[in-house]
Amino acid sequence: MDIDWKDLAGKVIGLGAPVLGEALGGPFGAAAGKILADALGADATPGAVGDALSKTDPVAAAVAASAARTAEANWLAALADVGKEQVRDVGDTMRAEAASEDRLQRWWRPIYALELTLIECPGFGVALFHGLWSGTPQIINGFADLSGLIMAYMAARFGVLGVYVAGRSKEKRASAGTTPTILGGLVRSMIQKH
Repeated sequence: MDIDWKDLAGKVIGLGAPVLGEALGGPFGAAAGKILADALGADATPGAVGDALSKTDPVAAAVAASAARTAEANWLAALADVGKEQVRDVGDTMRAEAASEDRLQRWWRPIYALELTLIECPGFGVALFHGLWSGTPQIINGFADLSGLIMAYMAARFGVLGVYVAGRSKEKRASAGTTPTILGGLVRSMIQKH
């Protein structure tokens, strides 16, 4: 009878290695199985690992349980290494974007701010002032009818501008390396330990 890595998940969980057992039942079963096989000194096949885990001799069963817990510790260490590498890659990407010489990336937000404050707001103001000055009821009524929409639109636009201003300040501090955060300190300490 052919067995799969997921068929061993329950047995491994029963031996005190629940994280490794869950991994065996998931998409990374073969990788977790290889780590378990190495800890057991068995071939990296579900059948060989299953045979090593199924021994009924008390000494062999204790050795299998100990190997399963060792394999789980190795699996967790491998996951931590993958996580550190991902954090490092994200940080490298963010630093590259912050130092980018791409004009679009550097200028879209300032252009957005200038367009909003120098074109849209004055445009609305001039149109409203013209309607009030000339006493044209269609213009005044149009602004009155659309006032809720205009206020929501401007609130959204200025909200984006506010986020830009706050985000840009954080980007400048980060590129200068002066943004101390708890998460940043934790990541730096983990990277320095390894």
